Amino acid sequence: MTSSLNPNAPLRSVHTQSFHAVLSQLGLSLVVSTYQAGKLILMRADGNAVNTHFRVFDQPMGVAADREKIAVGTSYAIQELRNVPAVAEKIPPTGRHDGCYLPRRQTVTGDIDIHEMAWVDQDLWFINTRFSCLCTLDPSYSFVPRWRPPFITGYDLTDRCHLNGLGIRDDRPHYVTALGETDRPNGWRANKASGGILMDITTNNFIVRGLSMPHSPRWYRDRLWVLESGRGTLAQVDLATGTLTTVAALPGFTRGIDFWGDLAFIGLSQIRETAVFSGIPLTQTLSERICGVWVVNIISGEIVAFLKFEDAVQEIFAVSVLPGLRFPELIEHDDDLLSSSYVLPDAAMAEVVPLQSDQPSALSYFEQGCVHYQAGEREAAVTALQQCLVIQPDYLPARYNLGVVLGELERYDAAIAYLHQVIEADVGHAGAHKTLGHLYSQQNQVTPARLHYEQAVRINPQDAQAHYNLGMMCLALGDFETGWAECEWRWQTAEFTPFNCPQPRWQGQLLPDQTLLIHTEQGAGDAIQFVRYVSWAAARCQRVILVCPAALLPLFEKLPGVDQCQTPGQIALNAFDVYVPLMSLPYLAHTTVETIPASVPYLPADARRCPLPVRRHPHRVGIAWAGSPTHGNDRQRSTQLADWLPVLRVPEIEFVSLQKGQPVQALNDLPPDVSVQDLDPVLQDYADTASVVAQLDLVISVDTSVTHLAGALGRPCWTLLCYSPDWRWLTPRLDSTWYPTMRLFWQTQPGDWAGVLGEVAAALGHAF
Repeated sequence: MTSSLNPNAPLRSVHTQSFHAVLSQLGLSLVVSTYQAGKLILMRADGNAVNTHFRVFDQPMGVAADREKIAVGTSYAIQELRNVPAVAEKIPPTGRHDGCYLPRRQTVTGDIDIHEMAWVDQDLWFINTRFSCLCTLDPSYSFVPRWRPPFITGYDLTDRCHLNGLGIRDDRPHYVTALGETDRPNGWRANKASGGILMDITTNNFIVRGLSMPHSPRWYRDRLWVLESGRGTLAQVDLATGTLTTVAALPGFTRGIDFWGDLAFIGLSQIRETAVFSGIPLTQTLSERICGVWVVNIISGEIVAFLKFEDAVQEIFAVSVLPGLRFPELIEHDDDLLSSSYVLPDAAMAEVVPLQSDQPSALSYFEQGCVHYQAGEREAAVTALQQCLVIQPDYLPARYNLGVVLGELERYDAAIAYLHQVIEADVGHAGAHKTLGHLYSQQNQVTPARLHYEQAVRINPQDAQAHYNLGMMCLALGDFETGWAECEWRWQTAEFTPFNCPQPRWQGQLLPDQTLLIHTEQGAGDAIQFVRYVSWAAARCQRVILVCPAALLPLFEKLPGVDQCQTPGQIALNAFDVYVPLMSLPYLAHTTVETIPASVPYLPADARRCPLPVRRHPHRVGIAWAGSPTHGNDRQRSTQLADWLPVLRVPEIEFVSLQKGQPVQALNDLPPDVSVQDLDPVLQDYADTASVVAQLDLVISVDTSVTHLAGALGRPCWTLLCYSPDWRWLTPRLDSTWYPTMRLFWQTQPGDWAGVLGEVAAALGHAF
């Protein structure tokens, strides 16, 4: 295996804005290996973008990484690095880096094709692919074999089964994957498309056979996950039956995965039609594959974010999360910093004489503020920028930056005041108008927000993000004609990547002899809300193919007007003639507030799919108290279950939880007098949730996909809205123009969920 590109070639990538938001909000970074490009890459949130910083290694593949250490398997050795935070403070610009991995040890293994690796306590376990075994290290030897598949009769360098993936469970190696169950040199190649296996090494039992190039088994949240790379999928494994359930289908060869919260970070490789990869399902269904890192919600299967490489990097091997490190650094063996890095005991540090420095200038305070801001240290940034303005009050960049930072700290009055001062000094400052638009929208002052966004696009007509934001303000005000048109600019923002195919985009014209592909976008709630337009589109063409996340497929596949429903990456390029994004359909249909197609139900539900037990109380109510943690407004729109106690204590009502993900754990903390049935294990997809909702008398939910599902099913639904909610609920009103069975409950003050839930509890007391 050799590197095909210059390892010093620069990296070019594009990413959704949500990828940056995920890294920034979760306070983490990623380390990614690419043997083909000869790089170990750090993905870090940097300002409003993602920084793909790299160091050159010789064919890096397997990676075992955490906050304290990183091990990398290279062409003939394992390199180990340790995080020394004190050294991070020395890296310019000062204060930017919060971790620094220094080389500490190298173990020469020889050329053994090191695949996946994992730390177990202080021992490093790794897959030795050429020798077909699982190994550990010992300074006296190249490696120490610890286990090999029972069908492998001896050790040699012929890669008999292409052992590749390693999964840890209960602090011990537990699962492996291989591309074949063969005992002859390179024997796995003959049936690589469907000869893959997943094994339990503690019992030597086969869990699954017949996989297409499986990789990266992982035990997470008491479930076994695996990447079926030959199909480009993430799947869950049923240990009892050995069956796979596809969670997400992705547009590339899936290899390398790590988890954090409800999210999976998955590596995708382009792969070429070589002897190794020819004939696998992925190359037959996708003429073009993508290389990058995709972020998938493991509850819904939705694609939350992605970063796509455009040059230099074509294949990825490992992806690891570095928790708690926003901006770490990797130091190479020949870096000058190694010779001047001294980590001393605290007692010695106390006696180090500090260096003398001159009085800081306004510019130095400004630069400090920028560094603190990029590091996520908002309060320190405010202090530095204020010091800059003390020295030089007319320094406009500091005044603008201070407005931005104060806005992110939700000190809206002060932020708005600073930004108006910027506009008074420079009326053509597009950035100040754009930021004011955002700040006013956060305070639910939609009219001034619209005016400032209009000014921003007037000054800079090519600012796609300002156009898109203006569109959402127009929609919130009921000006759908302007709003839909402005929202089409979303495809030119960093947050959205257009559907990549040679076919033209549909413009709403009649196509009686052609097939239309409609693809969902953004979240599951958006898909559920706008799938009502599929029947309108179906009347204008011969066939409709609907592409959606796996979690939505069982719900959408029986939708009237849909001839074929598939997950992304499963449709051949010659299967359709034109395409359209789902959320562009109301624009093409010229929808106004008065012409919203609001007939319900427009989605099917089968109560027999997930039958609920016999009622214990006269009325049954479903609740969902939190949305996706990666949503940009999640901190405002989600609640804590403890806030719901006044509602949950309303008598004669049986409550069931429709909640998914990490918030479900809050059910364990409810007081003894409150009972809520946990349906998390039952709700595997949205068709399951629809089945349950069909059996309820009422759904009460924050603004998340559950409320859209209840509305689409025509079930009574109460939706709880934060002070500055999404555009679709329009200006404050008690009903929804989109869902006739829905009632809206609004915060009257930012963050006041107690008032909203008190109102809900009072209404629930006489609802039935």
